Amino acid sequence: MYGLFKKINNKAKADANTGFGTNASSYGGRFINKSGNANIKKSGIGLFDSISWYHTMLNIPRWKFMVIIVIFYFLVNFIFASIYYGIGVEHLNGVVATSTLDKFGQAFFFSVQTFTTVGYGHVSPSGFLTSFTAAVEALFGLLSFAIATGLFYGRFSKPKAFIRFSQNALIAPYKNGTGLMLRMTPYKNANLTDAEVKMTVGMIVEEDGKLVNKFYNLELELAKINSLTLSWTLVHPITESSPLHGFRKDDYENINGEILVFLKVFDDMFSTTVAKRTSYSFAEVVFGAKFIPMYFKSTDENKTVLHIDKLNAFEKVTL
Repeated sequence: MYGLFKKINNKAKADANTGFGTNASSYGGRFINKSGNANIKKSGIGLFDSISWYHTMLNIPRWKFMVIIVIFYFLVNFIFASIYYGIGVEHLNGVVATSTLDKFGQAFFFSVQTFTTVGYGHVSPSGFLTSFTAAVEALFGLLSFAIATGLFYGRFSKPKAFIRFSQNALIAPYKNGTGLMLRMTPYKNANLTDAEVKMTVGMIVEEDGKLVNKFYNLELELAKINSLTLSWTLVHPITESSPLHGFRKDDYENINGEILVFLKVFDDMFSTTVAKRTSYSFAEVVFGAKFIPMYFKSTDENKTVLHIDKLNAFEKVTL
């Protein structure tokens, strides 16, 4: 995980309320992934007990969600078409087909019509077994579409912090010294207010001959703002009381520390508080750089133009 480091400033304020364990030998990798999810793999429990399928379907990327819906739709109809074909397409009134492929195709599209309850009427079941299968499929189709509709609505209505963080944190000039800086911005037409952020750095240190996880608060120049409409650059002044005081470029390159960022903001569209998390490994900290401005006034000087594509833009400077 993190390399041992003994250069921590004694004036730095330790944070004991992070929720992460102190036993360094039990941890592997980073604490929080770049996406904000905990870097945890659970074992000792069955797959179906360890996964909330509802939460999974709400949180997976949009393209994966659509692929799963489409695959489920065609798979179910393929299974029922196989059942109809196994019973015999002669029990489906209106089927006019000679080849095996045509017969299966007719059974498949009859399954689609039954599953979606469209029922064009061109093909109808004949006999108890075929009619019973069609009835079961119609019920299964109603339940499936009800679940899919609920998932669509859940994904659409779920409160979410539409905020992006810069890919890198920077060690940049700040007043008469330096500061740790990272940037965030909202990227949708949401109204965000009462934004509050906390930043913590985690490293492994040696205490009484043992390696332990230690976390230190990173005091911010501004930890709360009334409205988050443009970009917000978080600044941790690296003063004598900072746990990063005395760190040089080589330290960030050789020590595998991690900077944890926790954001809470009120979204008046959802009328609730939403949260966002991310982290920066020391390898993602650029020493001697500053962010390039990402918003400017419009040409007619009537609006402010926020360039989302400039969120990660920075230039190198000499410290």
